Amino acid sequence: MHISSLVEVRRLTEKQRDSWWTVLLVDPVATPMVRWTAMRTRFTPNQVTWGALFFGLSAAACFSRSDWKWLAVGALLYHFSFILDCMDGKLARLTGQGSEFGSWLDNVFDRIRVLACAVALMGGQYVKTEDVSYIYLALAVISLDMLRYVNALQFSKMRHNMRDEIEKRVNAGCPVPVTLDIANGGREKDGTLAAKETIDLQSAFKGRFPWYVRFRNVLLRKRIRHNVVSGVEFQMAVFIIGPLAAAIMPVTIVAGTLLMVFELAIVYTLLRLIRDFERFIVSYPVPAVPERTAHQVPHS
Repeated sequence: MHISSLVEVRRLTEKQRDSWWTVLLVDPVATPMVRWTAMRTRFTPNQVTWGALFFGLSAAACFSRSDWKWLAVGALLYHFSFILDCMDGKLARLTGQGSEFGSWLDNVFDRIRVLACAVALMGGQYVKTEDVSYIYLALAVISLDMLRYVNALQFSKMRHNMRDEIEKRVNAGCPVPVTLDIANGGREKDGTLAAKETIDLQSAFKGRFPWYVRFRNVLLRKRIRHNVVSGVEFQMAVFIIGPLAAAIMPVTIVAGTLLMVFELAIVYTLLRLIRDFERFIVSYPVPAVPERTAHQVPHS
């Protein structure tokens, strides 16, 4: 198959917004690797996903040894596993081989990798030190990963539901399609920039926190999401920075605290979003459908 230049591959495969760890430390490696994989091999996205799981479990095996040298090897394997995890989606977008099953496989394997590495890393430290705090730390890592995963899914679901409901109400009485800016800017459903009227459902939030708009815009110019400590940064702190720095417990505690702060900020944003949504719904009732008269009823 014909593969475009690296610049074109970046345009086709890299997300419009991603975590800063991915943008700065993963994409510069993953994108060229995706281009080479598509040009030189027959690997499918699902096979790359299996490779990510293999190296993730290999990292877990290293973490369980608890010695610093093994922890360092485990950290490097975990990062390579994450690079492969980013590559599968890029390869799917580049080659058109994406599927719903592949998306499910990727999400399930991500959770398995985090679970295995958390148990191995903290379990190895518990065996080495006999400090029961590491057992609680393993439970905290697993719980926080699941919390942020479920929180992201529900936030995305509610945002799209609100967007669809508002567009339905507005467009029911308007011949010109209206797009909606809830959290990520006014965009059409296919991802292109909105060219029509935009309804900003976060205007009240932005008015109260103008610094947030400036901060978000600076990050967006670099493709970086505004939630600086997301699930990606949390995983990298626990499974890479902590082991390499030989400071697993303090790094995990700090990273977990920052993740909770940003997750609570997301919940706060969602609450304000829902309030604005409810006010908007009141101002835009569903247009009444005129009843048909007897002579308008079609004959069978």
